[in-house]
Amino acid sequence: MSRPLHSSTVTTGGGGHRFCSTYKTVYRVAYRQVTRAAPVSHSYPECCPGWRQLHSHNCNQAVCVQSCVNGGTCLRPNHCACRLGWIGRHCQTDVDECSEQQPCSHKCVNMAGSYRCVCREGYRLARDSHSCESLPPPPAPPTRPSQAAANDYRPPSSDTGGGVTEEVQSLKNRVELLEQKLQLVLAPFTSLFPMSLDEGVSEKTSFLSHSFQQLDRIDSLSEQIGFLEERLGTCSCQEN
Repeated sequence: MSRPLHSSTVTTGGGGHRFCSTYKTVYRVAYRQVTRAAPVSHSYPECCPGWRQLHSHNCNQAVCVQSCVNGGTCLRPNHCACRLGWIGRHCQTDVDECSEQQPCSHKCVNMAGSYRCVCREGYRLARDSHSCESLPPPPAPPTRPSQAAANDYRPPSSDTGGGVTEEVQSLKNRVELLEQKLQLVLAPFTSLFPMSLDEGVSEKTSFLSHSFQQLDRIDSLSEQIGFLEERLGTCSCQEN
């Protein structure tokens, strides 16, 4: 930056009789520092076909014209990286594992992107989900008291013969005691039919039900006694 400075001078002519005025302009140069903020422009390279920029200044994202399906990802231009169970340029083809590697011990069922194993009747799938193991046998049906007594019976020896005889006598005593109780219970029912409707039918009906239960117990004990006596007779014949 320059600024003009004006100055004037007076001079005399020859012989000292004339005065002359002289004007002179002088420019003084001054410097001033100015700071301005200017936008900075960046230039990025253009990506090659099949690539693009993604959250970066580099061309590091592949472009697939047809999108990848079934969970696949675009690995390079127009080529997908597929998940397990799928193949193809765009992961559009299912892999039939059952026809390629036979992964199951019994039967293989192919599914979309996977497979599952099925066992034949009488088997179940093991923990590895590939092999089969046989099912456990069903539980045995419950036995009746007479069958249980037959299964628990042991032929008496010379040391245990007296014990079986005492058991038979004990069962006989129980049968006699139950028969006596049954007679006492059945005694009030002699007046069951002649009584009026106002009397307590439900109470005596419950007595009758209890009596039938006592009869069942007597039949069961009698059956056990007969079975043991038959066994004792067989053992006696074998000893003779």
